[in-house]
Amino acid sequence: QVQLVESGGGLVQAGGSLRLSCAASGRTLSTYAWGWFRQAPGKEREFVAGIRRISGITYYADSLKGRFTISRDNAKNTAYLQMSSLKPEDTALYFCAQMRTGGGNYYSRESYDVWGQGTQVTVSA
Repeated sequence: QVQLVESGGGLVQAGGSLRLSCAASGRTLSTYAWGWFRQAPGKEREFVAGIRRISGITYYADSLKGRFTISRDNAKNTAYLQMSSLKPEDTALYFCAQMRTGGGNYYSRESYDVWGQGTQVTVSA
């Protein structure tokens, strides 16, 4: 069993940056990929970014390319989401997730097996 704990969220002014972390504990060797999703009030949970654990190949929502960067540190069993040039519309609860086996659609929440509790990001105008 794997547990994911996100951290690094908070309140930031528009144009600022934040770095989210997601630490995994438990049976981490079975991790195939990491993903970040977000959910704003009244909206569906949406894909932000994904990264394969071994190869480091990354995937991004088109609208966020260039501002958000996903990375991972396999030795620390941790994934990161560096967010820059933040906008008020980036305000959401950000979730970390893991895909335990390959072959899934990195952009789809249904492909991810384990989820964290989320960390709130609020961007003020």
